[in-house]
Amino acid sequence: LMIVGVGIDVVEIDRFAETLESSPGMRERLFTPLERDLHVRSLAARFAAKEALSKALGAPPGMSWQDAEVDTNAQGQPFLRTGGTVASRMDDLGVDALHLSLTHDGGIASAVVIAEA
Repeated sequence: LMIVGVGIDVVEIDRFAETLESSPGMRERLFTPLERDLHVRSLAARFAAKEALSKALGAPPGMSWQDAEVDTNAQGQPFLRTGGTVASRMDDLGVDALHLSLTHDGGIASAVVIAEA
């Protein structure tokens, strides 16, 4: 496998919570139904993951936030589920594997995404 892109993003959790409060429709725009009801620190980490994914894929315009979803497997390891505009971009780049790492500590949420072909 070959690394196509790497993305990283960091989100200040309190600031992100304030933004969600002041922009009620933002939760629905950024997150899928599976994600929306999670604790704000988990939402911040998922937002960071989507930003990191966009960067790993070259940050093309037109990708939909709804076309990337962060879920966890039975062991609690996060992974990305993609479709639509994100899957199309992955196909364009030949990406067939995504690796995701999330963390939130000390008021900061961060994510790293590696895209491989």
